[in-house]
Amino acid sequence: MVRSLESVLDGPPPGRRADIDRRFDALIGEVESPRELRRAAELSQVRIAKALKISQPPVSKVERQTDMYLSGLRSYVEALGGELDVIVPLPNRAPVRVKSLEDAIAS
Repeated sequence: MVRSLESVLDGPPPGRRADIDRRFDALIGEVESPRELRRAAELSQVRIAKALKISQPPVSKVERQTDMYLSGLRSYVEALGGELDVIVPLPNRAPVRVKSLEDAIAS
């Protein structure tokens, strides 16, 4: 299908534009690292360190980690003033909310 330059510059058709806007809104609410989460909360590493009762360098180290324990992430999120909510979507049933790994193991 050939499109004119004018049609490209005018943007996608209205239905497609709505799909793009919905996806953008979903993505803008996602973060990929503790650092992005802290920045979204508009807090400094120093402030997080004080809440965790540690110095700032370990906060920086946590933010650079590619993997961490759920308990460490929960502490970090709570230092931000948030609450960690782990929801596991499973096939053929409603999503399951995991409050702690002890709860998951006991089930």
